[in-house]
Amino acid sequence: MTTQFQVRKDQLATTRAVQLTDTPLAEGEVRVRIAHFAYTANNITYAAFGDAMNYWQFFPVASAGDDTAAWGVVPVWGFGVVEQSRCAGVAVGERLYGYWPMASHAVLAPARLSPEGFFDGAPHRAALHPVYNQYLRCAVDTLYDPATEPLQALLRPLFLTAWLIDDFLADNDFFGTNQTGQRGVMLLSSASSKTACATAAQLAQRPEVEVVGLTSPGNVAFCESLGVYSRVLTYDQLDQLPPDTPCVYVDFAGNGTLRKAIHGRFSALAYSCSIGGTHVDQLAGGRDLAGPRPVLFFAPAQAKKRHGDWGAAGFNDRMAQAWRAFMAQVNNPAQPWVVAQHHRGPDAVQAAHALVLGGQGDPRVGHMLSLS
Repeated sequence: MTTQFQVRKDQLATTRAVQLTDTPLAEGEVRVRIAHFAYTANNITYAAFGDAMNYWQFFPVASAGDDTAAWGVVPVWGFGVVEQSRCAGVAVGERLYGYWPMASHAVLAPARLSPEGFFDGAPHRAALHPVYNQYLRCAVDTLYDPATEPLQALLRPLFLTAWLIDDFLADNDFFGTNQTGQRGVMLLSSASSKTACATAAQLAQRPEVEVVGLTSPGNVAFCESLGVYSRVLTYDQLDQLPPDTPCVYVDFAGNGTLRKAIHGRFSALAYSCSIGGTHVDQLAGGRDLAGPRPVLFFAPAQAKKRHGDWGAAGFNDRMAQAWRAFMAQVNNPAQPWVVAQHHRGPDAVQAAHALVLGGQGDPRVGHMLSLS
């Protein structure tokens, strides 16, 4: 039996755990037990933008009556172990890193096999971006470390997005904000979210910009403790920045009220970069705003560009170097950025989902979940 955790697409707080009868594998397929996966604000973004960016299409829900279309499976990043294999190139017992459903098990159709891993060749994933369809063999993955597996699940996909955001902004010369004799200001909302923190860590290495984190009052101390923000302001402290500040808004929150306030206040807002939707109860579109139109950032597009610029090896080398430096920051023994907290079973997964969805809890805690 497979346990699948499903979320109501139009009411993200409404969930259910469904028991599915496993069907025999077809030739070329493998069944993977999903050992554990990370659950962060990034996954809430997947759900919030599930229709707009096709996230619901990766793992279609099994038929469950007339309301099947109303439910979705949130994609997650984590680790799995091959339990059954009818694929000659994938052995039982192999440990894999990749993109999974919130479930106890997943069936994959390995294609384009290599010593490093494979892609899921399932027909319904053929039109989806390949960056989400690749599974890496932990035994030969140069970034894999069994001692820090939870941190890799929690931070590796977020870090890749953050690294690409930083590269995108630099690739566009920070949209001219640093050409007036002063540093351009990068405004990061939802500053305590792990993707925002990772983005700030990359931007902090660039002397031409100032990184300002925007967060709720309860998360100011945490954000300041990381040492990657030039300043940390609460959402109602925008007036501490002059209205003519040359700036870029990097929006991880998706909060329509906040976006409108930023667009209305800063006359020199050069670019509005929409990343996520951590404030799911306050999401809004980009109409009727002063200044530039918000543009949705799609990390795979920047990754594709840089693969063309640098080649696959050059891209991987740069990313690996930045990842190792970031992990050294995160694993500072004196003050680690993230402490993994493990949850097992449908009830525990539901509780963790509610906590992350509500933006509650300690931002230093990283949730690792398991349904197997």
